Amino acid sequence: MKKAFIFLVITALLITLCACAAGNETTTAAKCSEETEPKLTMNPEIETKEPQTQEPTQTEAPFITTEAPAANGAEFNIYSLKGPTTMGIVTLLEESKNGNTVNTYHSTICAAADEVTAAIVNGDADIALLPANAAAALYNKAGGFSVVAINTLGVLYLVENGDTVQSVEDLAGKTVCLTGKGTTPEYSLRYLLASYGIEDQVNLEFKSEAQEVVAALSEDMSMIGLLPQPFVIAAMMQNENLRIAVDLNSEWNTVSADSSLVTGVTVVRTEVLEKNPEAVKAFLKEAAEGVDQVNSDPEAAAKLIAELGIVNKDVIAAKAIPFCNLVCIDGAGMKDMLSGYLKTLFDQNPKAVGGSMPAEEFYYTGE
Repeated sequence: MKKAFIFLVITALLITLCACAAGNETTTAAKCSEETEPKLTMNPEIETKEPQTQEPTQTEAPFITTEAPAANGAEFNIYSLKGPTTMGIVTLLEESKNGNTVNTYHSTICAAADEVTAAIVNGDADIALLPANAAAALYNKAGGFSVVAINTLGVLYLVENGDTVQSVEDLAGKTVCLTGKGTTPEYSLRYLLASYGIEDQVNLEFKSEAQEVVAALSEDMSMIGLLPQPFVIAAMMQNENLRIAVDLNSEWNTVSADSSLVTGVTVVRTEVLEKNPEAVKAFLKEAAEGVDQVNSDPEAAAKLIAELGIVNKDVIAAKAIPFCNLVCIDGAGMKDMLSGYLKTLFDQNPKAVGGSMPAEEFYYTGE
């Protein structure tokens, strides 16, 4: 009966995860996720050029697993996805492998979201890193875990070939090309457009994948693109005319006083929280220190990111890290930021968070 229940839960999640539109029957959970590895073939002649940016305010693959030696603390199995939400923990994993952490961390980096959710449901994962709305949808379906931290804020950027857009307000009368119809990129952009009162003045043109967005920008100079990091940097390194026009993370903070644009969260199974609260506390401390190391030394972190296959080139990872908004926010601050963000998704489409706002137990503040 337990196996049957798990099978039914996972099957249901594959339908609702990432709030895919009902008509998108061929969209997989991995494609719905904002965790998309850049697939561009890099041109070595322009690879070393600095992309013109403003200052920052997937093909299926086998699991990538890192093993760590025994330590004095608890042993935790961490499951995560390729992309920004895993970039922030690479130094933590390296320190664990070298025996320099209180806990021991065994990491499994997956190519598809359903692999991570299955690991949470069946108990293989003690800790998991997921897109924020995917965590809410999973909680509403299965429960059994709580969010302990936000690991990544906004990674979405508006890019263009020219210099016509400096803020979301400048999108009035323009066409924005993006992926993810009925998913968080669309909902995030619509929230900002509505906040500025220009939702009816902007045309949204959807593509099936990010490469098509880049192609559209090359074909029509008036087109504006919405892309996630680190794909933005990869695209700019291939097309030196592209420019980061607007950071959606910054724009969100301008229009919202009670929420933030949240990309990824870290969850811990309830059983682990109950049995090892001090070990979880140590994990949060070590995770925060690891994020600080990644942000302070992108070049060193980028090498680890490439070695783990999270991003295919360290030069892309190094340039993208300052724009990925990698954080470790826990406690009451986490709850306020995350609940506010999920409410903006729920107000547009309840299916985006699994049909209802998560219960209080979804948020673990350590109190």
